[in-house]
Amino acid sequence: MSDEVTQMKKISARFPEDLLEEIDARASSRELPRGANGWAGRYMSSDEGCWKKNDDKSSRTNVSGGIYAMERSDEECRKILTPEQYAVCCQKGTEPPFSGEDCHEEGVYVCACCGNKLFSSETKYDSGTGWPSYWAPVSDESIKLEEDWSGGIHRVEVLCAACDAHLGHAFDDGPPQTGKRYCINSVALKLVKR
Repeated sequence: MSDEVTQMKKISARFPEDLLEEIDARASSRELPRGANGWAGRYMSSDEGCWKKNDDKSSRTNVSGGIYAMERSDEECRKILTPEQYAVCCQKGTEPPFSGEDCHEEGVYVCACCGNKLFSSETKYDSGTGWPSYWAPVSDESIKLEEDWSGGIHRVEVLCAACDAHLGHAFDDGPPQTGKRYCINSVALKLVKR
C-alpha cells in the first residue's frame, strides 16, 4: 500500500471501510487521477461532470471528518456509481416512490458519492411517501439546502454539503420533533451499520 493511501486511512478513521477498499483498489490499479493532493481534494457537482475541484482551502475535509472526496470526471462517475445513483446524485433525478431499499437497521446513512455522514437511523420515520424520510440531519453542517424551482414548483433541495450530490427535498410537514421531512432518494445513501 502506498504512503499516500496509508496517510489517507489515518485521516479517515470514521470513513466507511468499503469506500476505503475501493480507494485502495483504484489507487493500486492507477485508475484514480493524481493531483497536488495525491488522490485528495474537495469536489462538487457541476455541468462538467459529477465533481470538479473546489479550491476553497477553508473547506478541504468533508464534514464527517473523513477523507477528501476524490476528483472524478463525468466518465469516472458513470463507472463508479450505478446508473440510478448517477441519475439522482449527478443529474438531480428522483427515483420512483416505493422503488428503493427501505432499510430499518440501526446506523448512520452516508452519502453514496463521498461518504459524508448525513442522517441517523434514530431520526428516520415512515412518512408514507415512498421515499426514506428523516426529521433531522446528523448535523446542520452535513447537508446544504437550496431553493429549487424545477418543474414550476417551489421546493427546497437537499444536497450533500461535502460533494454537492443531490439527495432529495425538504418539506415543512414532518413530525413534531422538528416539523421537517427530509425526503431522500434511497440510492443517494449508504447505511453504515452500528
